[in-house]
Amino acid sequence: MDIIKIIGVGFVAVIIAIILKQYKPEYAIYVSILAGGLILLFSMDKLAGIIQLLNNLANSSMLNSQFLAILIKITGIAFLTEYAVSVCKDAGETAIASKVDLGGKVIIIAISVPIISALLETVVKILP
Repeated sequence: MDIIKIIGVGFVAVIIAIILKQYKPEYAIYVSILAGGLILLFSMDKLAGIIQLLNNLANSSMLNSQFLAILIKITGIAFLTEYAVSVCKDAGETAIASKVDLGGKVIIIAISVPIISALLETVVKILP
């Protein structure tokens, strides 16, 4: 019942953040960051299992393991970027949040170039 732990951490963090915002608003962001870190830690076991399953499927299907590694990196970057954007928005810095979001998207595109080029090469081979 990992979801119960995650929801519990979320609710406790929200309550603490609301109380802190009344007295020390500058500390509320630290509660948000800490809660996000705890939730990420609770999710790591499940994430490791998913990565292992994907590796097993890639090995059994003769899929290029380099592409799988790239897809896992892209997924990780997307999760981390979303987390950073949420923290920036919680701190009231929407301008910084949009820049972090843009940076994450650019990095994802840059990392996906080998997959895109392999796909284009395959399409060129198929076309007459």
